[in-house]
Formats: sequence, C-alpha cells, structure tokens
Amino acid sequence: MFELVDSVPKNAVIKVVGVGGGGGNAVNHMENTDLEGVEFICANTDAQALNNMIAKTALHIGGELTKGLGAGANPEIGRQAALEDRERIATALAGADMVFITAGMGGGTGTGAAPIVAEVARELGILTVAVVTKPFPFEGRRRKKVAEEGIRELQEHVDSLIIIPNEKLLPVLGKNCSLVSAFGTANDVLKGAVQGIADLIIRPGMINVDFADVRTVMSEMGMAMMGTGQARGENRAREAAEAAINSPLLEDIDLKGASGVLVNITAGLDLSLGEFSEVGDLVEEYAHEDATVVVGTVIDPELTDELKVTVVATGLARAQAQMAESRVVNGSTTPVSAPRQPVSTTDFSQLELPTVLRNRQSEEKSRVAAVESKAEPAAESGSAKKTGTDDMDFLDIPAFLRRQAD
Repeated sequence: MFELVDSVPKNAVIKVVGVGGGGGNAVNHMENTDLEGVEFICANTDAQALNNMIAKTALHIGGELTKGLGAGANPEIGRQAALEDRERIATALAGADMVFITAGMGGGTGTGAAPIVAEVARELGILTVAVVTKPFPFEGRRRKKVAEEGIRELQEHVDSLIIIPNEKLLPVLGKNCSLVSAFGTANDVLKGAVQGIADLIIRPGMINVDFADVRTVMSEMGMAMMGTGQARGENRAREAAEAAINSPLLEDIDLKGASGVLVNITAGLDLSLGEFSEVGDLVEEYAHEDATVVVGTVIDPELTDELKVTVVATGLARAQAQMAESRVVNGSTTPVSAPRQPVSTTDFSQLELPTVLRNRQSEEKSRVAAVESKAEPAAESGSAKKTGTDDMDFLDIPAFLRRQAD
C-alpha cells in the first residue's frame, strides 16, 4: 500500500512588523499595494491609531503604562511599553523565519519599542532586518537627534539595518512637493526595500534565490543600504542597474566596502539571460572581490517592457570598522589605537651649518628673547607680538637705539 507524503517544501514565513505611527503607516501602505506572501503586524501605544490599521494582527502595547494614549514622543515610554508586553510580542513573532521591523525613527513608540521587538525576534532565532527612516530636515533637530540615538540602539539587536535617510529624497521630490507626497514617497521606499528582499524568497524566478542565500548575505551584517532603479527599452538592464547603484539612497556609499550584496531583478516574461548577466556583471564591477553577491530574479507577467533592479549592500559598518582598526603606512600596518610616539624637534637641516655659525645664531636668539622679556606690558597689548623669523628683524636696529628702547 502506497502512502502519499507531502514532500513539497514550505515557503519561508516572513512577517513585517510596523512599530509606532510611522511603522504602522508603512505597513498600511504595503498592504494597500498587495505585497504578497508576508504577514503584517502593527504594534503601537496609541489605541486610536491601531483602529485605523488594516493589518491582520494589531498589538496594543503598554496599555497599563500609557492608557492607550501613546508615548508622547518619549522613546523611554515606548521602550517600557514594549517591555510590558514582551511576551505578547514573542507570541506574535513565533513561527517566523524572517522578520522585517519598520519604523519612523525620531518619535516615541517607534524609536523606543523597535529595539525591544528586534531583541525578542533575535532571541527566537529569527533573521531580523530593520528598515527605518530618518526624519526630514523640516521635522526638527531634536527629532533627528532622537532618531540617531534610537538607530544606535536598534543596530545592537538586528542582523541588518537598512536606513532610509528622508533627507536624500528631497532633491528627487523637489521644493513644490506636498507634505503628503513626501511621506508617501518615504513609504514607497520602505515598501521597496521589504518587497525587494521578500520577493526573492517567495516569488518564483528564472534563477531562484532561497532563504539560505538571503540569510548568508544579511545575517549579522550590521549596517546596510539599498538603492532601486527601473528602465525601459533596449538597454533597460544596464540603465536600471546603474540607476540602482547610483541611487540617492546610496550616496557616499562605496559598494567595495560591503561584505554582501543582494540584487533583485524584477521583469516580465521577456527577461533574457543576457540581461540577467549584464546586471550581475555590472554589480560585480562595483562590489569587492571578496563580497558575497547574490543575484536573483522575480518574474512579474504584468510587466511588459519595464525592468526593475533593487540592490541591498550589507556589512557596511563591519568594513568601516576593519578599516578603522588599522591603516597601512609605507607598506606596514600600524594600529590606529597605538599610542603616538614622541616626535623629535631637532631640525636636522641645521647640522649642515658649521658649529660656529649655529652657536652664533643661538646666541642672537637668546639676546632677542632677553630684550622681549623686558618689554612693557602696555606695548605688548598695543601691538601684535612678533614671533618666528620676524624676531630677527629686531637685529637690524642699531645697538644704541635698542638700548634707548630699553
């Protein structure tokens, strides 16, 4: 008798957690744009904001602490709220293979609670990637400072941290862009980062990337950045790849400093092997020779002539730390932390002069110093004090005049 055994492997379970108001808005945006294959969770201290969320799972955290009224832009309140409901957070995350944590840094709940959510996910053995935004300049310096402090805390508890600096979106948006459009664009970028990675795992492609590949590139990598590009026409592959690599979000980021590079090529059924190879070759040109580069495709039948490329560069902080640990000087490596050696002040060029001339110069300098020490304080305050080679001009004055000045 034959027994049917289900041998079809299950897809990786991916959950997206929006923490705070900004994170919740990003999750709403992702659900409205039909991001497939992921489970959405919203966590907030603001009960009213949670009522407007369409996520399947809504976590009201810190009910005893905040009474459902929010964190009041205080990250410590957000942190304590997450600690209060730590077990409920763990229950919501259980069973996931990968968790994306999205938040707008600079507020109370997102900044304070996101690190706790990440800490819980890591304790459960889940690949944890945070995708967060830094505030626009018009949101104020205090919010920017709070965001930077929150990002440093969050980085300690995630495998990879992708930061979307909203400031770099301004040149693209233009001065006449409305406030709603500005935050909408930021949500688009958040969605693009999550979708670019999740689609590689969930959706079938001509060249598949499995979850293990993604884990290799993103596990314990620290700081990461992303760029996206899209193009049409005959040279769409190269143009889209160049646009992704030269994205404003990757400004001042050198791919050669990345430990891993994840590339998503999304196109229609007309995607050719040559186009795939062209994108891969271009990324290889920019990436470090020792970097782990994973290139995968996603086939979207609705795309006819358009091709999209998403590049995620990981391990940037690790590479910078390695560069900071040592620097090469004349072929030898000198630790930066090594104590600085005392530098000799001897002017070896003076040794070319005969001893009698060196002694004479020394005596003249001593006489000048003695004259200056006798100068009146009023004279010092009334005119700039001469130093260096200007002191030697004093010797051009006849001796009898110098004595009168004394």
